[in-house]
Amino acid sequence: MTTDKSVEELPVSKGRNRRSDRYPVVVPVKVKWLEPSGAGIIEFAEAKEVNQHGGLLDMKGRPAIGSIIELTNLSSTKTASARVVSLRPSKKSDTLGVAVELLTPSETFWGVTFRLKLAIDDLLKLEEAIRSGGMDPRVLREFRDAVDYVRKTAWALQELQERQVHQRDTATVRSLLTEERVRRATQISKALASDLDSHEVTDGTTGAADLFRAIEALYQRLAGLFKICESR
Repeated sequence: MTTDKSVEELPVSKGRNRRSDRYPVVVPVKVKWLEPSGAGIIEFAEAKEVNQHGGLLDMKGRPAIGSIIELTNLSSTKTASARVVSLRPSKKSDTLGVAVELLTPSETFWGVTFRLKLAIDDLLKLEEAIRSGGMDPRVLREFRDAVDYVRKTAWALQELQERQVHQRDTATVRSLLTEERVRRATQISKALASDLDSHEVTDGTTGAADLFRAIEALYQRLAGLFKICESR
């Protein structure tokens, strides 16, 4: 390993030179490279910030700047070649931040979490465009709520992946997902009640009968749940 002083002397690429924003992720990767002596090195590391052009890896090894390395996404088994562009100190004393540039840009190599973040970013930009276009406030609110739900679900997916990688308990994340589903269902129920009051939903509305049966079944289960709670 290098000392902090030697790491600080290495070139660091500036954020303004990146061709696209990086997104925080936790992606386990296998890194392979050749030392100047010809010795082959294999290390298991984590990508922490990525975009379609490259990313920042947390590593213990020190591949040479400018060298070509092979990356394998351990979640998807996809491989990619990358060039080492800089080394930098890491928040962890025993690791090094290794900035790499994919030889072939890819929106899929880093996995589902990264693609979700890209999609959410596009949806947020679309929301701005819709807002400036004078869209009906109700439609805009529905769109914003849907984006918010996707964003929270994407966060939960990332958190689950990180906990699975580090073999930590995932129960709390699953509980948060359930709580978010309850919150969203409550929000939709109130909106539908308002639609019923304004006669926008009638017995002729497509799916209204199925909705009635689903809510009736849900009500029976919730009633049984709270009776159990009250009896304790």
